[in-house]
Amino acid sequence: MLYAIAHFFRDNMPWLWDLIDVLNSFLFTMCYARRLRLISGEGIIIKGLPLKFKIVPIREIPTEQLVAFFAHQPKEAFEFFKPHGFDVKSIKKLQRNKAFLAYVLLDGHQISGYCFNRSFFHGKGFRGRMVDIDYRGMGLGIMMNRILNKVGFGIGLRVFETVNKDNIASYRSAMSASNVRILEELDGKDLYLEILKV
Repeated sequence: MLYAIAHFFRDNMPWLWDLIDVLNSFLFTMCYARRLRLISGEGIIIKGLPLKFKIVPIREIPTEQLVAFFAHQPKEAFEFFKPHGFDVKSIKKLQRNKAFLAYVLLDGHQISGYCFNRSFFHGKGFRGRMVDIDYRGMGLGIMMNRILNKVGFGIGLRVFETVNKDNIASYRSAMSASNVRILEELDGKDLYLEILKV
């Protein structure tokens, strides 16, 4: 229910969604700042991630580089991936949002993957990810799911995701990297999943 309401506001009342985002960012920082500092201090180490890849928060990446990453992806990559806008203004907004815990995988200076936990002050996070077209088939989606699980569970969030059954790569990635419970089958073959802590 909350998921449907949030998507209604995001898609039909963007001004209200922006206001909710600002308020949520403030409240999330009040509730989770200390825990985020602790997990940031440890660094994010993911077993199995090749050494050539570096995990970097999107706040440390030039906005234009992120926009170029999204522009480089084929149209079909966005068929099931529409969590936010991909223009400069939208990306800058996300970089300022303290509740939007987003990271890129860097291969040298090249962004090879993007992942996020859209977090809420009441203790829920919704994860998503995109692997660069040139890096598909290397298991990076599974690695990014592990990053999001480590961060989300590390600060005490319940983690959720929607995945479409027709989006085979994303579906397999979600199932391979995590224990999941299917909460609901939504319209259009979307599955609403809770990611379970192991």
